[in-house]
Amino acid sequence: MFSRFHNRKGFTLIELMIVVVIIGILAALAIPRFMQATTKSKQSEAKQILKQIYTMQRAYRQENGTYGDNGQANVVGVAFVFPEIGVEIGDNAAYVYTMTAAANTFSCTATANLDDDAAIDSWTIDETGSLVADCNDVTDAGAC
Repeated sequence: MFSRFHNRKGFTLIELMIVVVIIGILAALAIPRFMQATTKSKQSEAKQILKQIYTMQRAYRQENGTYGDNGQANVVGVAFVFPEIGVEIGDNAAYVYTMTAAANTFSCTATANLDDDAAIDSWTIDETGSLVADCNDVTDAGAC
C-alpha cells in the first residue's frame, strides 16, 4: 500500500501556490522598474531632439545673424518640421515641441505626459545650450 502513494508524480497544491506567490512578488518588484526605464527612454528622445534644435539654431544664427522661429508646436502622432532651422520631428514622437526666438535668444520646450498621471514631463533648452528639466516626471513623481 505504501508503494501506491510513493509512485505518484506531480506537484501538490501548496507547492503550486508557493510558486504563484513568488512570481507575484517578483512581478511586483519588476513592473515599476520597467515603467521607470521606459519613461527614461522616452525622455532621451526629448533630450536628443532638443540638442539637435540647439545645434541647428546655432548654425542658423551663424548664417542669418538671428535665431530662427517658427512659432509653432507639433502634434503627437504627426510628423513635423521646424522648416527655418531644418529639424524634423517624427510622427512617433512622444513629446510636443514649442519654440520661441528673438534676435539673440531662443527657447524650445518639450512637454509630454509619459505615464498618464497628473505630472507633465517638461524639458527646456535655450541659446546657452543649457538643458533643464522644468518637471522631471521620473524623479519628481507627480510633484510638478
